[in-house]
Order: sequence, then structure tokens, then C-alpha cells
Amino acid sequence: MQPATKRSKQREAIVAFLMTRKDHPTADTIYMNIKKKFPNISLGTVYRNLALLSERGEILKLSYEDGADRYDAVIKPHYHFICQECGEITDLNMDSIDEQIKTMANQGFSGKIEESVIYFKGTCEKCLKKVFDKKNQKPVDIGE
Repeated sequence: MQPATKRSKQREAIVAFLMTRKDHPTADTIYMNIKKKFPNISLGTVYRNLALLSERGEILKLSYEDGADRYDAVIKPHYHFICQECGEITDLNMDSIDEQIKTMANQGFSGKIEESVIYFKGTCEKCLKKVFDKKNQKPVDIGE
């Protein structure tokens, strides 16, 4: 059990902000948005709060090679897709494969696997469209 911590309006604002986002923002993005409501907040305070929230299991911290940590308010188990072109991270709506992974990993392994972290990597639809349209030399209107 985690020790009790004092309530913090800043921490609550970070969680509330994350709950409005599906793009898994970085600490810098969170900081820039939280600063609008709390002008005196420091980047260090945001990092400390993100660390505390992720340690407590209130948010997810997504770490992968070649990228800044990202944060997610959806804490139920789910999978992420990382675009290797633009770096966008999106949630994948798919059935859990954790039990199959544990079963496969435990074959010939005498320890106990508690969890697995799986990131799917590739090229997102927007980037695929850019590549396709470049090859066909057509103007692209992706529409943000």
C-alpha cells in the first residue's frame, strides 16, 4: 500500500488534463498546458508529480527507445502502436494477449512472469498516406 500523500491541485490538474488526451503527451506538453492554469508551476514539479502518479498506478508512463516518456490516463491494460515515422502513439483496441504471452514465455522458464510490456511499431495511416502520395506525386490533404 502506498503511503498517503497530501492532496495537490496541481496533481489533480495533471490527471484531469491527461484524461482529456488520447495522444499520450510528453511531460513538456503536459507542463505547457498545466502552466496555463498554474503559471508558477515548474517543469520539475510536473516531472515529480508524473513520477508519483505513475508509481502509484494512477497513470501509465510509456517508455520506449528513441523517445521521450509519454503519459496515459487509461490505466486498464491495453496496447499501444508507435509510428516509427512521426512518433505518434495511439491505443489499439484489441483483445488481451497477455495470457498467451505468459504461457509462451513460461515454456522452459522456471521463474514467474508478472507482466509483459508490448508495443506495436510500424507506420501510421497518416504517414502511409504521405508516402503513397509522394510516390504518386499527388498533393496531400491530411486534414489535422
